[in-house]
Amino acid sequence: MDSLIKKVLPVAGRAMIAVMAVFFGLGHLTGADQMVGAVPIPGGVFWVYFTGVCLIAGAVGLFIPKVAKLAGALLGLLILIFALGVHAPNMGGEGAQKAMMSFFKDLAIAGGAWLAAVVSDMKGH
Repeated sequence: MDSLIKKVLPVAGRAMIAVMAVFFGLGHLTGADQMVGAVPIPGGVFWVYFTGVCLIAGAVGLFIPKVAKLAGALLGLLILIFALGVHAPNMGGEGAQKAMMSFFKDLAIAGGAWLAAVVSDMKGH
């Protein structure tokens, strides 16, 4: 059982993070007009498209052995930036509960991406 857990869970976890990143990335690319208002820095729509591409690239990178560790680390950092830059500033005003849920969701996803980076160079994963 222990062997099965060590073989299956790292791959399954990495796949879950990757699927989430692809869908979020596609959401950025297809719904930029709805997201642009949440961008806290100048350049609005550019950053929505850029982060969408980064999310998809990070997802793909998780399955390329030579870059999987870097992809997981950078994907986690990107999601952490979303948590701190987009959701945290809204945790005190209108929609605070939604912002708080999004903040903690992003923290969990960032942690998952970092764990995917760590296990990416473990033998057999």
